[in-house]
This record gives sequence, C-alpha cells and structure tokens, in this order.
Amino acid sequence: MTVFPEAHRVDVGEVTLEVHEAGPADGTPIVLCHGFPELAFSWRHQLVALADAGYRVLVPNQRGYAGSDKPGNIEDYDLAHLTADLVGLLDAKGIDKAVFAGHDWGGFVAWAMPVMHPDRCLGCIGVNTPYVPFPPTAMLKLAFPDPEKLYILWFQEPGVAEPVLEANTRILFEKMMTKATRPDIGSISELDDANPFRRIAELESIGPVMLSEDEIQTYVDGFTQSGFFGPVSWYRNIDRNIGIAPGIGQQVLELPTLMVTAEWDAALPPAMADGMPALCKDYERVDIAECGHWTQQEKPEELNRAMIDWLGRKIA
Repeated sequence: MTVFPEAHRVDVGEVTLEVHEAGPADGTPIVLCHGFPELAFSWRHQLVALADAGYRVLVPNQRGYAGSDKPGNIEDYDLAHLTADLVGLLDAKGIDKAVFAGHDWGGFVAWAMPVMHPDRCLGCIGVNTPYVPFPPTAMLKLAFPDPEKLYILWFQEPGVAEPVLEANTRILFEKMMTKATRPDIGSISELDDANPFRRIAELESIGPVMLSEDEIQTYVDGFTQSGFFGPVSWYRNIDRNIGIAPGIGQQVLELPTLMVTAEWDAALPPAMADGMPALCKDYERVDIAECGHWTQQEKPEELNRAMIDWLGRKIA
C-alpha cells in the first residue's frame, strides 16, 4: 500500500515547488491543488487512494507555501502565475495532459486551468469550490463595509494579517481545522463578523478535534517555514484575476467535470454549485452529507470513492 511520500523539489519554470508524487509512471495523471490555510499534506488520504487505484498523483505545495519558492511581490500570486506553475509541473514531468482537482483556493486554480490552459486538461474536479466567478472586492465591500469583518477584505492590506497569523499559527490549526457540526447559518455571508482569523487567539474551537498532534505539527512546521505573505497574497489578486481571466465561471466547459459538495460548509455551501450544469457540458455532482469545509480530511473515504468512481468512468 502506498504511503504519503516525502516531497521532492521540481523546477516548474519561474519557481521551484515541493511536490509529493506517487503512483505508476504510466498511470493517468491527476494534480491535486490545496487551499488556504493548507498544504499538499491535506490531500494525503486522496494521494494514497488514487495511487493505489493506478493513477499518477502529483500534489504540490503551491507557490508561497512551506518549502516551495516564495516570490516577494503580490502580483506573483495571481492566476496567471499559479496556473503557469501547474503547466510547468506537467512539462517537468513529461506529461501532456492531466486531471486537475482543487479544494478551497486550489479549486479556483483547478477551474482556471481549462479556461486558461485547455490543451493541458483531461478533466476537472472541484472539492467544495464550484465553478463560479470570484466576486470582486467592490462587491464584497457592499456586504461588509467594515473590512475587518470579512477575512478576505482584511487580508487585502499587506502586513496586517501576516503578524497575527504568524503569532498564532498553532492556535489557528487547533481551533479552525476541526470537524463540522451542523451550522445554524446558510453561508458565511450571513454572519455579522466573518473574520475568525483576526481574533483567532480568543476564539473557541469551531468543532470537534479532527487532527492528531503530529498532523497539526506538520501544518505548523509548513507555515513556520513559509510565513503567511505568499498564501495571503493569493487573496490580494482577486480583482487582478478577473482582468486576467474574465471567462472563469462564465465560459462553458466542454471537458468532463465533477463537483463534490459538503453539506455543512458555510464558506462554500452546496447551493453555490447550483448553476454549474448550465456551464459544464459533461457534469456530475456528488454531495457529501454532514461534512464541513475540510472535506479531504473530514470525510476522506467518501471523497476518495467519489473521485475514483468518476475517474474510472470519465477519464480511465
């Protein structure tokens, strides 16, 4: 049985990324893209299951994270750069096309691939993150006039979020990366204060413990190594990304697509995916019940089953 492998460094062009890789060299390639605040480690259960099922699995720590390169400019973290890294990863490995799967921010990168680099894509899987346009900051400000009350807006000013997150890294993962309980709200947009990050030290744990001490330490080590400038700068390119690739969430996709929703994810509720059938010609959806935001780790067996079943029928 496959075990989660050590990362190796791969020159993908402009930067070098840490990449975890497993599975047969002749297997259908699948690239797994993590979100925030996460690492390639978040996909450990899927890497093992997919490799054992015969797929060639590549899971990078994306730019700005852990031991991958951390460019110093905010614009270095826009979708042009993030998707180019994945193209560079395929080139470095001699791979023509791959399936791209993404969760949270990694989902937006994965959905950007068939819009920006359609010739490199076999299929696309969204985990919690649907194929929709990212709302511009001006729209977010209408809903949250006080930028401190929405973490996405609080993240916009360089140097504001970083010292808070870096001073509370262990607390962040202990309190936030937990199992979900049934939410009393339909989505995060209904909260008066949707920024747990700025007050993470005072927050009570959001739910039951999901990670072991060793697993928490893996995240702490990764973010101690990288800091938070790079990861948070992904959010600082929201408006820039709309100009770079206005078709994301609007252009009709022809390739096979799978959307996996999580019933109790308040940040990315399942209803956000309701418009996808009109935008995805070859579309399937799987809903995972009683699952929160951290689907790969909270309900790994259900997610593995959904991905492997779809890959076997649609991609082979």
